[in-house]
Amino acid sequence: MNHLAPAPTDDADESDGDRSLLPRHAHIVVYEREDPDADATASGASQLVTIYDCGAAQKPPSAQLLGELGSVRAACETTGNPTGYVVSMREPSVLVDEGDGHYVVRPR
Repeated sequence: MNHLAPAPTDDADESDGDRSLLPRHAHIVVYEREDPDADATASGASQLVTIYDCGAAQKPPSAQLLGELGSVRAACETTGNPTGYVVSMREPSVLVDEGDGHYVVRPR
């Protein structure tokens, strides 16, 4: 499921992957997958990444992705929890799919 708006690309962008817009107050919930029967390296999906438009909104997530959130380069606040962590965005940003299930968040 991915209902994020596609982000425009510009000539200065070095990535060829899919780009999606994230709102200023997006929340990214990352669940670390610890399934001893699954080989995470074979599937490339070591995390479940769930994206909400706003942490205060009472609505379903905008996207759920299997993969790995590599880095967040935009202004944010990160909070750990027992199952992973939550990234609360503080500025509009772009989610970039770098391929093989690897994602990064960049400032817009």
